[in-house]
Amino acid sequence: MNGLIIKAVGGLYTVESPDGVLSQCRARGIFRKQGISPCTGDRVTVESDCITEIAPRKNLLIRPPLANLDRLFFVLSVTDPAPNLQLVDKFLAVCVFKGIEPVLVFTKTDLGDPSPYAEIYRGTGFPLYLVDYQQPETVQAVNAALEGKISAFTGNSGVGKSTLLNALDVRLQLETADISKKLGRGRHTTRETALYTLPHGGRVADTPGFSTFETDSYARIKPDDLCACFPEFGGIEGVCRYADCRHLREPGCVIREAVAAGKIPQSRYESYTVMLAEAMQHKSWE
Repeated sequence: MNGLIIKAVGGLYTVESPDGVLSQCRARGIFRKQGISPCTGDRVTVESDCITEIAPRKNLLIRPPLANLDRLFFVLSVTDPAPNLQLVDKFLAVCVFKGIEPVLVFTKTDLGDPSPYAEIYRGTGFPLYLVDYQQPETVQAVNAALEGKISAFTGNSGVGKSTLLNALDVRLQLETADISKKLGRGRHTTRETALYTLPHGGRVADTPGFSTFETDSYARIKPDDLCACFPEFGGIEGVCRYADCRHLREPGCVIREAVAAGKIPQSRYESYTVMLAEAMQHKSWE
């Protein structure tokens, strides 16, 4: 039987297939020897309640463990708390590197002006939504972005992620509350990740959360690959004077010229330079 892992807890997996849902599946011991562990989002083959094969993954996040994501929704509040743009940019770069489409959702637009943030990120080409609960169509736009996709939500405490999830599907928020109570604070990253089906057929991962961020935990992006993780850089006309330009201090750099001309936001360029400095600290073989 072929199916999709929709829940993973402590070495036990729930697999959904056209023939129904199998719970309490276990994985073949050989996976452990190969350094492979099935996770939520994996397409698998099951024989007699045993996962015998894992289909090739298009992407994988380690913490929380999620495979084959189509979209990752970043829920950010305009104010209280204001977003940490450098942290957001790191996550966005990792998404691009791993082939996951990032989606930006700004909440609390009734308490602050979202236009400065919208201006920063519209040039990236990433989908961007401004949510105002007094305007139901703004919530419906987010709902439409989930249709037919496997997605996950992330956001710091206080940004209104729970309010948004509840607005999208009341059942999802009830499940989230139940899981949070069961697992307890601070143990979320290794215990449980589940996929829930939304009314329109999309699936959303109810994850224990992305409470901490270290770029190396998600992807080791090499210096030469980092520029491509900032899509707006590729939209700048012209070429740098030097083919191996890192866009730092080299003369004739079109990226730095674009930043000076306001074509690339300063905050995005600063995030790039910080990530580049971190990437250059690693040896080429690491």
